[in-house]
Amino acid sequence: MAAPLSLIDVVNRFIESDAVTLPVFNSAAASIQQEIAKVEPSIQVIEKIITSDQALSTQVLKIANSSFYRGLAEVGTVRAAIMRLGIKEIEKVVVLAASRQHFKSSDTSINLVMKKLWQHAVGCAYGTVWLSRRYTYGVDQSQAFFGGLFHDVGKLLILVIIEQIKRRNRNLRITDALLQEAMDRLHTKEGAKLLRQWNMPDYFCVIASDHHNPELDEKNILLLLARMANLVCHKLGIGLVRDPSLILPATMEAGLLNLTEIDLAELEIVLEDTAVLAN
Repeated sequence: MAAPLSLIDVVNRFIESDAVTLPVFNSAAASIQQEIAKVEPSIQVIEKIITSDQALSTQVLKIANSSFYRGLAEVGTVRAAIMRLGIKEIEKVVVLAASRQHFKSSDTSINLVMKKLWQHAVGCAYGTVWLSRRYTYGVDQSQAFFGGLFHDVGKLLILVIIEQIKRRNRNLRITDALLQEAMDRLHTKEGAKLLRQWNMPDYFCVIASDHHNPELDEKNILLLLARMANLVCHKLGIGLVRDPSLILPATMEAGLLNLTEIDLAELEIVLEDTAVLAN
């Protein structure tokens, strides 16, 4: 009699069968990125793309009016949000708003995990950007943002796959420990694959595959920044992991980036404020 398959075996077989429905990168967000990449991006075009998607425009306004971004007066239009935040910042807000839809599930237990995973993604995105601005690392802030946001996208994919497996087998019972083990074991490889299917640049795929790897390219500053933001989130409990015992200034990442105890203490304060963006 054959031994029963582990959850990881079941997930792997499901992936290999091509039965999985993959999350799709939002087309509006991709269009805005293409427009912003132009020498002279058009505010009118960006506004039109956002306003053509009611759910997206609603989320953009919600984020623009959050305590993280809010000015003296509330903005009521997409144009006003663009003018307040600027084109580069609106790009981050749009991708954030568009990505939020992937982190929801009709399965109660999976939805709870997705919510924490989303909080972690947002924290890492803004943490990586903050670090990129701290010193002259020569890293593009948009790349820093997206590198942080998508570094754990493999965990999202594993959750989506398990949700689909549970729909096919209503009697399947998966404990939190098994769910965590499947994400931990599979997310780096599958995350990099998903980003390639989204036609993301290779440097994002490297972050997804190597953000836990003890052997890394020490000259890859973008990867180091994302890893550092990830560790700070872990210390603060932003996401699925909480480890207050982490001594951040003593980490390899902090040493390679020449970050001081003051730098990291300030980043902790900044990251605590990102919680409002994940709601």
